Amino acid sequence: MAYLHFRHLIEKGLIPFKDESYLTNGHLDTVIDWIPGMKGIRLRDIPSFIRTTDPENFMLNFLISETERAQKASAIVLNTFDALEHEVLAALSSLPKLPYVYSIGSLQLLLNKVKDSGLKSIGSNLWKEESGCLDWLDSKEPNSVIYINFGSAIVTKREKLVEIAWGLANSNKNFLWVVRPNLVSGANAVLRRSL
Repeated sequence: MAYLHFRHLIEKGLIPFKDESYLTNGHLDTVIDWIPGMKGIRLRDIPSFIRTTDPENFMLNFLISETERAQKASAIVLNTFDALEHEVLAALSSLPKLPYVYSIGSLQLLLNKVKDSGLKSIGSNLWKEESGCLDWLDSKEPNSVIYINFGSAIVTKREKLVEIAWGLANSNKNFLWVVRPNLVSGANAVLRRSL
């Protein structure tokens, strides 16, 4: 639902930010009270792709384009369930431009019902899992590791990665830094050089 309203955020002048001070000057606490099914949210609760000063930001424009394209589909399938997100699912289903909306989650819980062992190897993740770090993690005491995961994609500057790396180094803790190097370019090199 938030992605569907990225264009409206631009039209209302809330994004892109005028400058980087908007990340810290309270602008992110702006209440967004006009998105159906999403009561009491603030700008900071909207997916972070909006946090840009660049009107030509690739991810922002890609998501606007893709949500507009999704309106031409015959159905939209979401990995959630009605009891968790009833209000927003009802609001999505009532939008005249959207096709049928189906909530089929949680897909993670459905994995146990897959009978085809070939399909089970895919899991619920399109990325190949790197399980080597789990052995290392199992060798550490409980609550002794800082875990960092940027998800599938991150939009940040090199300076921010260096700041994170120095924060890890100064914590004097073990840490597990999970990065997809093909999506976060230079992150591993930044980490090695900083530490």
